[in-house]
Amino acid sequence: MTPLAGSVALNLALGFSIISIVSLSIYTSNNDERINLLGHRSALASSFLVFLSTFVLSYQLMISNFDIDYVARYTSFETPTMYKISALWAGQSGSLLFWLFILSIFSVIVILQNQAKHHKLMPWIIISISVVQIFFLVLTNFITNPFKPTDTDFVIQNGNGLNPLLQNLTMAIHPPTLYLGYVGLTVPFAFAFSALVNKDLGSLWIKSIRRWTLISWLFLSIGIILGGWWAYQELGWGGYWAWDPVENASFMPWLTLTAFLHSIIIQEKSGMLRFWNMILIFITFTLTIFGTFLTRSGVMSSVHSFTESSLGPVFLSFVFFLLIVSFALIYIRKDHLKSAKKIESFASREGGFLLNNVIFVVLCFAVFWGTIFPVVSEAVRGTKITVGAPFFNQINTPIGLILLGLTGVGPLLAWRKTSNEKIKNNFFLPTLIGGILFIILMALGYDAYVVISFSLCLFVIIAIYMEFYKGAKSRIVRFNESFFVALYKIISKNRSRYGGYIVHVGIVLMFVGFTGNAFDIEKEFGLKKGSSEFVGDYEFLLTDITEEERPNHYAWISHIRLLDSQGNIVEDLYPEKRVYFHENPDINKRQPHSEIDIHSTMNLDIYSIFSAIDANGTAFLKIMINPLVKWVWIGGYVLVLGTMIALWPRKEL
Repeated sequence: MTPLAGSVALNLALGFSIISIVSLSIYTSNNDERINLLGHRSALASSFLVFLSTFVLSYQLMISNFDIDYVARYTSFETPTMYKISALWAGQSGSLLFWLFILSIFSVIVILQNQAKHHKLMPWIIISISVVQIFFLVLTNFITNPFKPTDTDFVIQNGNGLNPLLQNLTMAIHPPTLYLGYVGLTVPFAFAFSALVNKDLGSLWIKSIRRWTLISWLFLSIGIILGGWWAYQELGWGGYWAWDPVENASFMPWLTLTAFLHSIIIQEKSGMLRFWNMILIFITFTLTIFGTFLTRSGVMSSVHSFTESSLGPVFLSFVFFLLIVSFALIYIRKDHLKSAKKIESFASREGGFLLNNVIFVVLCFAVFWGTIFPVVSEAVRGTKITVGAPFFNQINTPIGLILLGLTGVGPLLAWRKTSNEKIKNNFFLPTLIGGILFIILMALGYDAYVVISFSLCLFVIIAIYMEFYKGAKSRIVRFNESFFVALYKIISKNRSRYGGYIVHVGIVLMFVGFTGNAFDIEKEFGLKKGSSEFVGDYEFLLTDITEEERPNHYAWISHIRLLDSQGNIVEDLYPEKRVYFHENPDINKRQPHSEIDIHSTMNLDIYSIFSAIDANGTAFLKIMINPLVKWVWIGGYVLVLGTMIALWPRKEL
């Protein structure tokens, strides 16, 4: 299919989206079902045209049609097929089209899934989704068209190729996963907006979006974890989180969405926090658009941002539009958002959830302010002040520890009000065991952060274990089942509750990994063949340096023998120094890259980086010993498992 077909499809998609909005707006006034049907079909037509446009661009990337500027910029003949596919979201115009593609999929699902129900809500749901679609269609049609021809008067022999940092399997998966989380939040936003317009502010819209919200949270979580894994494996600095603006852009909506998932439990159970929940879902969705502003505007530098543009003001305008319209509607409907009940006691699960929410929002604001402060400073004072990881760690670490503690406190509290007797009984064992570990670690002289973090982790694990134990014990007494059968059945009969507890276990395990940062060791040195260097309890012997010509890069491979303190061979490491596009006559277009190698155990990672090689054959290496890192990834697996259990359809037993 020709590029023209893709461009025309985008034009037509914009037209059908406008028709859909106009038709459904008219329908809300006259209730003419023919107009309603036109609106639905126009929305579906717009989505299918976006599908067509995305397919056309993907095809052009696969056949290396360098007559298209986007294809020439992000692929080459040497680019592996898999990365030609991932080039779809590697650049600005392609990523915006991909965003639009996912949104169109969700739009079709929502329309087909709800066309026989929610008659009152559906027109404004489709209108809300279509407004977001129009925004991205305007961008892809008029501002950053992915089918723009290459601006040359000669035939391009080869494209620029994909950035070496993006030629990584994780990076082929991470952006789509994150986009699924981002874009999926359009649906809860649309339901909330429609509920406000229609004054239908009971639990219906909450029940309708529960799975959508949880799925979006799952994909957002996976996307963040994969991003950390990619940074750890590919960027060569030995860490997985640096409070980079792009990292923060994904973290902020995750925080507010997590708060929303906790708070809607209270609304469903007690009819409270209606006003608060509306604010949370609108802020969460707006933060996804703001996150795109951060990644695509070029206003802030980031190791995760591979494109720059002038789209910042456009995105920022849309952010303000969403905020003004949403909060204006909340204000108009404020009387309908009043809760019928109030929290009886802060020593209750409702009180714990509310405090949890407040802490999440405070943490989000701290991240937000730290992220935008350099831009604000430059606008006000004319100088850009860098806000680095030390600032974020200093502010957010105590907040994070409070959240960790609340993860364990919540399950120990009862609904409505917790009696003093129940507080004593529920808190005794977790507090005792956590306190014992606290005393032991203090006596051993560990840092305060390490002591508090590990003690809280143990406190939370014991608290969650008690919830599983009490639930299983009740079934054992009642049905005379074995412990494991009882455990399986309580999880199966209440998947959302116990799936949530498993998610909390995953968070605890990740905190164990985070705490390991306090024990990191790092050393840089140069080695000649046959020489060695000690780092911590390990010896690093350079046995050889080899060279290899590969299809899209040239590599120097260092052969490092890792020995323990007794001189026993632990493993051979092979970190590489690569030069991509090494055959390019323009030396400035050659791209050096360090490919790391890691020896990983449950206790620690030994992280090796081949930084450079000089004319004398000296290899310059950087070694990092990172304790407990694997627990971050294990915690991520457990988090995903818990979410999948919560999402799994309930089965009666």
